[in-house]
Amino acid sequence: MLVLYHASHSTCSQKVRLVLHEKGLDFRDTKLDLAKKDQLKPEYLAINPNGVVPTLVDDGTPIIESSVICEYLDEKFPEPSPLMPTDIVERARMRAWMHYIEEVAVPAIRVPSFNRAFLYRFEDLDQKRWEDEQMNVRKVRKELFQNMGSPKGFTRQAVDKALGELEETCRRMHESIDRTGGPWLMGKQFSLADVLVMPSIDRLADLKLSYIWEAIYPNVTGWYENLQARPAFQKTYHPGSRVSDFLELRPLYADQR
Repeated sequence: MLVLYHASHSTCSQKVRLVLHEKGLDFRDTKLDLAKKDQLKPEYLAINPNGVVPTLVDDGTPIIESSVICEYLDEKFPEPSPLMPTDIVERARMRAWMHYIEEVAVPAIRVPSFNRAFLYRFEDLDQKRWEDEQMNVRKVRKELFQNMGSPKGFTRQAVDKALGELEETCRRMHESIDRTGGPWLMGKQFSLADVLVMPSIDRLADLKLSYIWEAIYPNVTGWYENLQARPAFQKTYHPGSRVSDFLELRPLYADQR
């Protein structure tokens, strides 16, 4: 039996849900409340010592790290929709995409996400309480909070750097679709490269930042439209899966508040 511990609005959880739905797999849905720090409770740390979501438990065996979970599911359940190319060179190219996304787009999208949506959690905290209650308790996300520096959010410079990295991701997507003929990053096959970049692009749209690609990278617009038409995408983004479903979006820059 498959059990998924996740949060609806977690970008890392979304990619795993998409793979599960693409495969048509049944799984037990176990949601964690990240605002209440469910992911840091002892019972959850017993299965995922990193204290982050998602975690997949397969017949009692925990599998952690979202991209690892996605590959695990595709290897164990290759049909009916294989998400990795059979050609070894194409598979290497796909994994290069996956590595780039994890190194660049995934950390970058957290910056505007916090400034526009998540800072409400820290409104009543002074610097010391924020460090004690939010930063220092983290297992693998402590550096994110250290880079933020205070409960007021990321600086304008940090936000602009993150948006630049996300724009570069969109540029690379546009050029890859041109080069392969699309409609997906690897060409005709919908792959894990598309799965992994999906939450960053959707989050940009949710945060009203889709201008990053709309005017200059039309291939990304077409890619996103094709993605939204997939039944698995529609199941993945159920009500409550986007931050704008339950949070008021705040100004992007701290000095505008």
